[in-house]
Amino acid sequence: MKLKLIPVVYQKYNNFIKKARSYIHPYLFTPSIVKNSIITTMKDNFSTQSADYAIYRPTYPQELYDYLFALVKNKETAWDCATGNGQVARVLAQHFGAVYATDISENQLKNALQLPNITYKVEPAEQISVGNASFDLITVAQAIHWFNFEAFYAEVKRTLKPDGLFAVIGYGIMSIDKKADKVIHKLYEDILGKYWDSERRYIEEGYKTIPFPFEEIIAPHFQIKTTWNFNQLIGYLNTWSSLQHYKKANDRNPLEYLFTELKEAWGDDAEKDVHFPILLRVGR
Repeated sequence: MKLKLIPVVYQKYNNFIKKARSYIHPYLFTPSIVKNSIITTMKDNFSTQSADYAIYRPTYPQELYDYLFALVKNKETAWDCATGNGQVARVLAQHFGAVYATDISENQLKNALQLPNITYKVEPAEQISVGNASFDLITVAQAIHWFNFEAFYAEVKRTLKPDGLFAVIGYGIMSIDKKADKVIHKLYEDILGKYWDSERRYIEEGYKTIPFPFEEIIAPHFQIKTTWNFNQLIGYLNTWSSLQHYKKANDRNPLEYLFTELKEAWGDDAEKDVHFPILLRVGR
């Protein structure tokens, strides 16, 4: 039985979303995108909300990049696998001569920043069109849990230079404050619990349980620290893949039911500090 949202609350939610979008403008760059004819079975959960993904997803701190760059001997070429909107690729481009950035979602790449030394290609993680020993650094951020591990690792070992570095990056559930966290957990677990893909467990386990057939370097702990207003919280929650699955199954956005509760938990603060734990596995 479908829940019926009170019309006044439903209208209030829709008006809020329209207003929130009017304040934030995505970076809609059009990179040079080359399609690969290879067909992949990897799930594509993010094409439909690729513009929102570019706007609302958190960015990694400079100290994380500084740590990784210090471990890379040469900075000629890098591969950012599952680049999405190019968030990591654009940082790599500031330090490497050439960056190869791949994703299975053409829509995601259409929202990526175009730079002269970044080549974007629509390719699966498990098979890319470059030669052996091509890269000094390979990164994959918030995506490895979707991959065929064995096939992807074979491609990493094929394309990584002998002295190259491989980094698996991600982030867990954010923390704001006691009241907000309680409502967000209600959304995450109680409402969306069964709508998360099974691969999500690797994120919840901090990437500690993924296979990692490399000579591992024990990395320090990092955090994403940012400041959000309430609009940004709603925008970020709308990028969750489980929320998209819920919408398809129920023809409703579950945030409609929690909007008032979330707003009350947020309170009168214009902005709040938000923290994400960073997940990191590094090896050669």
